[in-house]
Amino acid sequence: MENTRKSSIEISKEEFRKIGHQLIDDISDFIDSIDQKPVTPNESPGQLQNLLGHSQLPEAGKPAAELISKATELLFNHSLLNGHPKFFGYITSSAAPIGALADLLAASVNPNVGAHILSPIATEIEKQTIAWLAEFIGVSPSYGGLLVSGGNMANFTAFLAARTAKAPKTVKEDGLGNASKKLTVYCSTTTHTWVEKAAILFGLGTKSVRWIQTDASNKMDTKVLEATIAADLKNDCKPIMVIGTAGDVSTGVVDNLDAIAIICQKHDLWFHIDGAYGVPAAVVPKFNYLFEGIKEADSIALDPHKWLYSPLEAGCTLVRNPQHLIDTFSSHPEYYNFSNGGDETTQNFYEYGLQNSRGFRALKVWLALQQVGRSGYEKLISEDIELSQMLFDLAEKHPELEAVSQNLSITTFRYVPLKNSKDNNYLNALNEALLNELQAGGEVFLSNAIVNEKYCLRACIVNFRTSQKDIEEIIEIIIQSGRRANLNRSQTEKG
Repeated sequence: MENTRKSSIEISKEEFRKIGHQLIDDISDFIDSIDQKPVTPNESPGQLQNLLGHSQLPEAGKPAAELISKATELLFNHSLLNGHPKFFGYITSSAAPIGALADLLAASVNPNVGAHILSPIATEIEKQTIAWLAEFIGVSPSYGGLLVSGGNMANFTAFLAARTAKAPKTVKEDGLGNASKKLTVYCSTTTHTWVEKAAILFGLGTKSVRWIQTDASNKMDTKVLEATIAADLKNDCKPIMVIGTAGDVSTGVVDNLDAIAIICQKHDLWFHIDGAYGVPAAVVPKFNYLFEGIKEADSIALDPHKWLYSPLEAGCTLVRNPQHLIDTFSSHPEYYNFSNGGDETTQNFYEYGLQNSRGFRALKVWLALQQVGRSGYEKLISEDIELSQMLFDLAEKHPELEAVSQNLSITTFRYVPLKNSKDNNYLNALNEALLNELQAGGEVFLSNAIVNEKYCLRACIVNFRTSQKDIEEIIEIIIQSGRRANLNRSQTEKG
């Protein structure tokens, strides 16, 4: 074997620079012209497979420059563009350009942020990012936590910490099957489906979840919550956790967190806040009142890849007492030599969550927090909310639209033709057909919500590229598409 190993996977310094410069140029042009592209090309799986070709795994390799060029063309021209200024679907933000550079930099070093010895500076950057995120939303920077893939994992991590803290102390050895009382958790009927997944995956079962009805404002009804807990205590159950939502996925409503916190303190329950979407709005002073009670939370989930504009993936779990994470996830097999000589200041993130090997998610969040700053984020988030309110107001004024709800940066509304405006079943079917047409059309991308039995178009604006011009233009797009959809349905019913 030669003294210097030659590898087909390596790229020379000169070639890497050439390919990299071309890629950066292409990305810069893509970002600069993203508003001129369709939001989605609306291509079928078959069409996309034809683009990729149906060949088998290559036997021989190809030049890196050729491969990167083809991959660039595929992604730029055949993707749904959530960075487009008219993308309002679900809760996926336009990604901050500095995040793309951060991911390139992080992947170049490729630290394993599972143990400090494997990722010394990356670990310290993640620790600082966690403290900054806690401060950002208005809780103590002493909250601990870690970055995870997204909302499900952020909430799962907190759920497991709550289960360990509140279940019988033998749960880690004996499991839940030997618990003398049924463990129960409480959340509103608008809570994201992650709760049901967690109950199934982590041994409580779906019958352990108490779905609390909402009040007239779509918030968890705390009187019903209190009564349900009292009934469970009489029926040999052990309540362990209440989940408050800070920005529900359909309408953006924030539960009465302060009232939930008081109930949790009264019954010694773990108080978790699912703020995956909405909790960054706590940085805006005029909306502080919505988040009263947040400082009493035992855990909080938030997603920087939602309203902090980080590229995917970036979720976060914050826990008031991080020892609960260590109690839940830490293990010390003999093949782990991560103690660093017993230095008590060393933090190993594998002890804080489900992953051992962990990518460097924190870098893109850390850099963006510094580039934009608190005041910058306050301005961006405020503008998103103002644009959402503008959309609601325009819908309210238009004779063919019905404005239904507006909270944080989520507006729901529906198309209502001048005729057939009283038949709710017809309107529901019409708006579902309209949404499908809009999503396929490529001019604007919305999602849906069911609000008071009305099938609504739903716009969630977490998009720093969206402007007033975009809001005004989508009103006209929806009206024209709504008229066509109504005409098609009317003709179909007559035929």
